[in-house]
Amino acid sequence: MQMGNRRGPGGRHNNFDRPADKKKAFLRLMRYMLSFKWLLLLAFALTVLSNVFAMIGPALSGAAIDCITAEGGVDFAGVGHYAFLMLLFYLGSSVMSYLLAILMVHISRRITLKMRRDMFERISDMPVKYVDTHPIGDIISRIFYDTDTINTSLSSDVISILTSIITLTGSLIMMLSIAPSLVLIFLFTIPLSVALTAFITRHTQPLFKKRSKKMGELNDFSEEMITGMKTLKAYHQEENTLDKLDIVNNEVADAYYRSEYYSSMMGPSVNFINNLSIALVSVFGALQYMAGGLTLGDISAFVQYSRKFSGPINEIANIYGDLQSALAAADRVFNLLDEPLEPRDAEHAEPLHQAEGHVAMQEVSFGYEKNKPILKKLSFEARKGAMIAIVGPTGAGKTTLINLLMRFYDIDSGRMTVDGKNVDDMTRQSLRRAYSMVLQDTWLFSGSIYDNIAYARPGATREEVEEAAKAARIHNYIMSLPDGYDTVLTDDGTNISKGQKQLLTIARAMLVDARMLILDEATSNVDTRTEVHIQQAMRRLMRDKTCFVVAHRLSTIQHADLILVVKDGDVVERGTHKELMKMGGFYREMYDAQFAK
Repeated sequence: MQMGNRRGPGGRHNNFDRPADKKKAFLRLMRYMLSFKWLLLLAFALTVLSNVFAMIGPALSGAAIDCITAEGGVDFAGVGHYAFLMLLFYLGSSVMSYLLAILMVHISRRITLKMRRDMFERISDMPVKYVDTHPIGDIISRIFYDTDTINTSLSSDVISILTSIITLTGSLIMMLSIAPSLVLIFLFTIPLSVALTAFITRHTQPLFKKRSKKMGELNDFSEEMITGMKTLKAYHQEENTLDKLDIVNNEVADAYYRSEYYSSMMGPSVNFINNLSIALVSVFGALQYMAGGLTLGDISAFVQYSRKFSGPINEIANIYGDLQSALAAADRVFNLLDEPLEPRDAEHAEPLHQAEGHVAMQEVSFGYEKNKPILKKLSFEARKGAMIAIVGPTGAGKTTLINLLMRFYDIDSGRMTVDGKNVDDMTRQSLRRAYSMVLQDTWLFSGSIYDNIAYARPGATREEVEEAAKAARIHNYIMSLPDGYDTVLTDDGTNISKGQKQLLTIARAMLVDARMLILDEATSNVDTRTEVHIQQAMRRLMRDKTCFVVAHRLSTIQHADLILVVKDGDVVERGTHKELMKMGGFYREMYDAQFAK
C-alpha cells in the first residue's frame, strides 16, 4: 500500500495504553464461563463435596485424640474407627479433587477455543483499517499469549479460589463450634492481611498491564526482523538488530521482573501473618486447656481448622499475581473484541448480481486521516471489458484507489458507481465478489498447490485449476515437480521462488468467475518475458471483463485501453500509451526516466 508505514496511515492505535478495567474484564470472563453453566455446576458440586470431606478430617482427628482417657488409657477400637473414617473421607476428597482438576482443564480449554474463535471472527468482520493501524505482533500476542494466560488461570486459579472460599467458610463454622473465643484472634490478623493485600495490589495492577503490552511489542519486533532477515543480512545489520533486540528484550524482562517481584511479596507477607495467628491460637488455646475449658482433641482440631482457615488466605495471596496477569490479558482480549466492526450495509442495500464491469468515480475525495486528503475530487470512467492502468509516483494514491474500489475504505465525498448503481446501494460482500484481486505481496498458505489455486473457488475441478495455471504460464513448472499439483507449499511458499508464487496467485485470480479484476503490481516479481506471456494470457482470459492494473513498470501497460496518471491525489493525465506519449507531459517524463539509457 502507498501508506509509508506497514501499520497503516493512522499509526498505532491509541487504545493500546488504556488502563486495564479489571472489574469489567472479570465480569465478561464470567459470562464466557457461564456458557458452560452445567459443567461449572458439576465442578462446583465436586468442589463442595471435596472440601466438605476434607473438613471432616480434623474433627475425626480430634475425636481420635480424645479416645485417650485422663488416666492414660487408650480406646484403641475408637482410635481405629476414627482413623478408618479419616482415610475414607480424605481418599474421597482426593478422588473428587482429581476429577475436578480434569473437568476444569476441559472447561478452560473450551473457553479459550471459543475466545480465539471469537477474536478471529471479530477481526474478519473489522474494517481493513484495523490491521493497517495495529502492530501484527500485538494482535498475535492477544490471540495466543493472552488467551494462554487466561487458560492457565481458569484451569488452576479458579479452582483454588473456589476451594479457598469453601474452606474459609467451613473452617470458620467449625472453629466457632469448638471455641468461639479463640476466633477473636482472627479479627486482628485478617484485617491486617486484607490491608497488606490491597496495598500490594495497587502497585502490581499497572505492572501486569505493562507486561502484556511489552510482550506484544517484542512479538511485533521479532516478526518484523524475521520477515526482513534477507534485507537485514544484505545491509550487515545483524549487530545493530541485536542491539535493538536487547533494548526491547530487556524492557520485557524488566516488566516481568517488576510484576513478579512485587506480586511475590504478597505470599510470604500474608504467610507470616497466618503463622502469627496460629501461634496466638496455640498460646490462648493452651491457657483454656489448663483452665479446663477445652480438651486436647478440641485444641488439636481447632489448630488444624485454623491452619485450614489461614491456608486459603495465603493461597489467594500467592495466586493473586497470576489472577492480575490473567485479568490484564482478558482486558486486552476484550479490548480487541470491542473494536468497531466494519460499517453495516445500508438497509436498502441489495446484492450485486452478475456485474457487467462498468465502473465510474465522480469527484471522489478521500483521506486516511481527517484534513489529510490523498485523493481530491477524482473522476474517471472504466467501461465494460476495458483494461484500465493506474500509474504514478509512490504515494500518489494508486493503491488507495484500489482500496476504494473494493470498499476496504469508504469515500469521504463524491460518488462511485458500478454499472450505474451507487456502491452504497449494494452489499460490500457482493461488490467484493465481483472482483478478483492479485497483490504485489503474495499470500500462500500451507497446503497443496491445487488447494492454493482453488482457494477463491473451492468447488473448482482439477481441469479448471489446470486451465487457470496454463493461462498464467505456471502449469509446466507445476508438472515438473515430483508431486505436481499435490506438491505441498510450506511457510507461505518459501520452497518456491517469488516469481512462481506470483504466478500461482495470478492463476488463483483467473479461476474466479468475476467480471472485474484488480492487479496491484501483480507482475513485479516476474521477468520481462513472462510479463508479456501473462499480459497476453490475461487479455485472452479476461475478455469482456474490466481490469484495473496498478503498475510501476510502464512496459506492462502499453496495451491498456485507458491509462490514468495519478499525481498528488488527482488524475493529471489520461489516455492510451500513444496518446500520452504524444502529450509529452508527466507520463512521458516517467517513461523516459524508466527507459533512459
